[in-house]
Amino acid sequence: MTNGAQALVRTLIDAGVTACFTNPGTSEMHFVAALDSAPEMRAVLTLFEGVATGAADGYARMAGKPAATLLHLGCGLGNGLANLHNARKARVPVVNIVGDHATTHVQYDAQLQSDIETVARNVSPWVRTSASTQALCQDALEAVAAATGSPNAVATLILPADVSWGEGAQPLPPLARAAAPVATAETVTAVVSVLTGGGKVAFLLGGKALREPALLLASRISETTDAVLLAEVFPTRLERGAGLPYVERLAYLAELASVQLAGLDHLILVDAKAPVSFFAYPGKKSYLVPDGCTVHTLAGLDQDALGSLQALVAQLKVQDVEPALLDAAVPKRPSGALSADKVCQAVAAVLPEGAIVSDEAQTSGVTLSKHTAQAPRHDLLTLTGGAIGQGLPVAVGAAIACPDRQVFALVGDGSAMYTIQALWTMAREQLNVITIVFNNRSYAILNMELERVGADTVGPIAKSQLDLATPPLDFVALGNGMGVHSVRAASCEQLNSALDFALAHAGPHLIEVIVANAFSGLKLKALPHVLGALDKMPQPLAKMLKRKISP
Repeated sequence: MTNGAQALVRTLIDAGVTACFTNPGTSEMHFVAALDSAPEMRAVLTLFEGVATGAADGYARMAGKPAATLLHLGCGLGNGLANLHNARKARVPVVNIVGDHATTHVQYDAQLQSDIETVARNVSPWVRTSASTQALCQDALEAVAAATGSPNAVATLILPADVSWGEGAQPLPPLARAAAPVATAETVTAVVSVLTGGGKVAFLLGGKALREPALLLASRISETTDAVLLAEVFPTRLERGAGLPYVERLAYLAELASVQLAGLDHLILVDAKAPVSFFAYPGKKSYLVPDGCTVHTLAGLDQDALGSLQALVAQLKVQDVEPALLDAAVPKRPSGALSADKVCQAVAAVLPEGAIVSDEAQTSGVTLSKHTAQAPRHDLLTLTGGAIGQGLPVAVGAAIACPDRQVFALVGDGSAMYTIQALWTMAREQLNVITIVFNNRSYAILNMELERVGADTVGPIAKSQLDLATPPLDFVALGNGMGVHSVRAASCEQLNSALDFALAHAGPHLIEVIVANAFSGLKLKALPHVLGALDKMPQPLAKMLKRKISP
């Protein structure tokens, strides 16, 4: 007879869930055993739940369908919450399978007993504890439906051990999926009036509006109406590079984003929210839409962004307008002493067609977008929810989803240590991931934030809380210790050679670069001028910008 776990695995596979990132315990052993009877399910072991949840996020971003996680009780789920938070903000489909004690054991409040549903609700709008073996597969289908609905979401199915081992379960066929709604005719007409009525207009694109089909439509509209194309600060997945339209990402720093948005009369949202600052700051606005600017929504988070843009293009009658596409322009390789900017330039110089970049470099990677704007086509995956420790696990998931594409993981030293165990999974699965660790021996972004929040005095104790220099982290030793070929680059020439070697040899590689804090010594009054510096794009790109941003 089929037990609950076997029927559950088969039901998930038939519903399109064919990858599972695991960190199991005793309560999940029947699910683990069931994997032997289902070779269609790619089971990937991780050494920490935060790697499993981040990898499921990265997989979903690139595969366009959910992965499952297998987590051990409430404690295991709790360990994975930070990257589930990022997945929630990314609006990607994830199905958590969380083991629980047998229903008959709950009454004894054993050592690992906890309220798993309460833990899950922090990140998961759909939560259910399966009550019986017979109900399990229907519960699983509803979890998948919730994850793949509009918008996509994290769904959490809690699996008691006796429901898993109980016999007599029957796999069920997948449920039909409802299509996301398109913007109404009235909404499209109202947006047309905004675009043709004068004033400065910008689109803020997010989510699935940052994929090629939607970008081409948005560019046709922009070419006809002079509307500026902006992207949300941290896109889930941004398709970019030569042959695609240029979209200007909003800056992380509110001071810079305010400069980008200044002077707008209308802001049109497409699968994005109105921009706000990441944090509140004394005496500064949190809501970044300029005074006097009206916000319009073409497609909300629960709507079909592509279909809504298609309707807008049709009503504007711009189907035959040629979108503005970037020409190819690869930067030359840097030479001499290393800097964070030169590392970004070196990556751009060798970025292959179809690469995937998981970017959590934060301060050190601030010029990456400038250097890679006209590089061969690639996908950019960013830190959607702001919870650090995402870069390495997302790279794992992306590499599992797209085994024929080269993945780059750009991470800072502090954030890398949150989920450094991801390197072991890269080695175990022989994933084509090149990890570059920017080691500036500090939580660099927090040094800048210390000033931004208005702290009056900064003494040695405060500074020590943001310093990672003592003892120094040795990422070459850490990487080699987990089976990843790892080297340190002390010059641009060494970095160029290390990149060449990594690209020529399949499997995971790690390159540690020692760099200074990119924002070292930067004062708040100079922030607007940083934007001007970062806006110095290659000349073909500069010509395409609809609006010159000037401090």
